[in-house]
Amino acid sequence: MIAAMAATTDPLPTFPPGFLWGVSTSAHQIEGDVAGRRPSVWDAFGAGPGRIRDGSTADVACDHVARYREDVGLIRDLGVDAYRFSVSWPRVLAPGGLDFYDRLVDELCAQGVRPVPTLFHWDLPLEIEEAGGWLERDTAARFAAYASTVAERLGDRVRKWITLNEPAEHTLLGHALGAHAPGRKLLFDALPVAHHQLLAHGLAAGALRTAGATDIGIANSHGPTWPASDSDADTGAADLYDLILNRLFADPLLLGRYPDGFGELMPGDDVDADLKVISESTLDWYGINFYQPTKAGAPGPEDVEFSGLTLPAGLPFSVREIEGYPVTDFGWPVVPDAFTELLTSFRDRYGDRLPPLVITENGCAYEGLDDQSRIAYLDGHLRALHRAIEAGVDVRGYFHWSLMDNFEWAEGYTKRFGLVHVDYATQKRTPKASYAWLRDALRAQRA
Repeated sequence: MIAAMAATTDPLPTFPPGFLWGVSTSAHQIEGDVAGRRPSVWDAFGAGPGRIRDGSTADVACDHVARYREDVGLIRDLGVDAYRFSVSWPRVLAPGGLDFYDRLVDELCAQGVRPVPTLFHWDLPLEIEEAGGWLERDTAARFAAYASTVAERLGDRVRKWITLNEPAEHTLLGHALGAHAPGRKLLFDALPVAHHQLLAHGLAAGALRTAGATDIGIANSHGPTWPASDSDADTGAADLYDLILNRLFADPLLLGRYPDGFGELMPGDDVDADLKVISESTLDWYGINFYQPTKAGAPGPEDVEFSGLTLPAGLPFSVREIEGYPVTDFGWPVVPDAFTELLTSFRDRYGDRLPPLVITENGCAYEGLDDQSRIAYLDGHLRALHRAIEAGVDVRGYFHWSLMDNFEWAEGYTKRFGLVHVDYATQKRTPKASYAWLRDALRAQRA
């Protein structure tokens, strides 16, 4: 393992006027107040033995529902422009569930912070999962109705909306490999989940526009894929991996078509009609979540353990460790130049079909209050982002993941991504060194 890189002492380069700075969270990871919502797929998944690394639950998490005013104060004092949170569909289904988001949005507006809600961040209501979940086309229609309900309640104060977060990861981890909720292990039979989530985006975008929304995006995870070698076997496997994790979710949105060979694998009587719903007038901007590049190569004869996942030997590719770089506590390589590479590749691939970009997540897991490794990560990635902007990529904003330490899905509370430390026993919030660094960097941007 290589020691973490150090942040430079030079000030960050100046970002364009009007650049949007924010922090991100998600409902299931921070809210708590399980009694105030309906059950989600994560409640059922976490009840299974050995599924959450430390055996924990998100029943309390960061107790954000009770402590949101304190948390909004931390956001305000950090000096960011916006707060990206997610609305819990299971909470909205409960009596009075939208009342919490009314209060949260009011508090954000009162403190001068722009609310940016994400309508789905992996916490599908359990009752919808039991009716078939994302394998069923009807879930996309139900999602659009839910989006309409939220927009009617919050749309007078919310201007910027995100439909779904990381449908690729939700498909792969939750439905293909079974590592996340709902725990299905369908491998390539999970493709309907991808299509129905994309269709849900298109239908929800239409519902939001009917409610008056004019600033709509989606948060997709992306990263460069590097072949393990120059051999045909490795480059071919890497191309397929890149197609599945990047193009399968970007091409329908940005080009109105699936990559060659995938359209005929999707469910429904008229996939072309669905693609029009997915792509036409659905995006005002495109959100990118970036954490790391991936090295992929030809499959081997055995299962591979990678970043806490078991990748079965039956897949048509394998994922390899990237050596020669510092790593986070998740074991993810820290490669800021890969961030620039990703953004410029999107510009080159999609050209004038690419709307303005917003970085909707970027961050790292490290322990400690004096988190110099996180500062170095932030410094390196913000400089890499600026290089992409200088190269002509139209990036309009950056949201750091995450505001605070939280329930990290199948990892439980074993990984800390926050700028703010949370003592889960007492719920005390303590800003880390990285919080002060980002606060000061933002002040310098506006000086």
